[in-house]
Amino acid sequence: MANPVLIAKVGMIVLTDEKARKAIGWVLVAVLSPLILLIAFLCSLGSGASGHNASAVEVCFNGAAIPASAPAEYRACLESMRSSLALVDTAVSTINTQTEEGTSLDAVRVKACFYALYFGAESQGDAQTLADCFVTYEERTRMVPVEGSDPPAQTEEKYTVAVPITDTEAVWQNIAATMVVTPTAEQRANADSIYSLVKYGWAGSGTGGIWFGDIGEPVLSVDGFCSPLGSGWRSRVTSEFGWRNCPYHGRELHSGLDMSAATGTPIRAALSGTVTKSCRTNSYGNYTVIDHGNGMTTAYAHQSGRLVKVGDTVTVGQVIGLVGSTGNSTGPHLHLEVRVNGSLVNPRSYLP
Repeated sequence: MANPVLIAKVGMIVLTDEKARKAIGWVLVAVLSPLILLIAFLCSLGSGASGHNASAVEVCFNGAAIPASAPAEYRACLESMRSSLALVDTAVSTINTQTEEGTSLDAVRVKACFYALYFGAESQGDAQTLADCFVTYEERTRMVPVEGSDPPAQTEEKYTVAVPITDTEAVWQNIAATMVVTPTAEQRANADSIYSLVKYGWAGSGTGGIWFGDIGEPVLSVDGFCSPLGSGWRSRVTSEFGWRNCPYHGRELHSGLDMSAATGTPIRAALSGTVTKSCRTNSYGNYTVIDHGNGMTTAYAHQSGRLVKVGDTVTVGQVIGLVGSTGNSTGPHLHLEVRVNGSLVNPRSYLP
């Protein structure tokens, strides 16, 4: 296991210094775990790293070129994984010839699990065996014509159908029982994040589900105020601004607007400004405050992950965090607050 203090120090360098990230990037991905590789990739997305600084995920899943400066050992690791994922594609294609009723096995899901389990490992599991962990095989019967019969006749034929397993927990149990590996909680979470990253372009993780969707374009009001959760925010509201009965505090003034969303859903900054708070509290969980100038601030609570830090300058519509259920929360949602000159105001007055 990598030293957590070292990881933290390296992570801060990568996040804050473009030149340092380019200089150590390939050494970093060569020695740290796949989860840290994913974090490093997300950091490069947020800070505008150049295209040639491709992540291991992009190389292995999307065929991105391996930079010439990559160490030979790391290049071999990437090439090995890319070849293995091609075998997984073949295995999934074979299984899908045996599915029925409009069902099919998601190759990206299978490859994300394979990657999370075996990237950087000394040996890798068999692609077909892993893919088989995602389906159950059923023997069924059907009637088929008897060739050359006169009058036409039919006979009963047995055949095998692959039925994709929809229960993720059952899949992991199959993997643990079949493959020579015991999936860790970190690997399972990593597989979910990689799947979301590869298929939809954004990674999120945590309990209560994971966000699967297109991040889309920022949705702004005529005054330039961006909806943190996009155009469908009205249908997401679960608790209005104002007096309410709180499950934690009883009768209270609810200081913001609660909008439900799957864990990992990207949260956009409502306006441009400077991050003045980025912390975790018992009540608000992961919590970010942005000062927009002219006396206005916005706050975003209960996040599963904070993507900005104190002192950062953010632009309107920039993704600053991920929806979660941290702190005093009964389920994944965003608690949005707006203050003007220190006084709370209803966010509905500003949302598009």
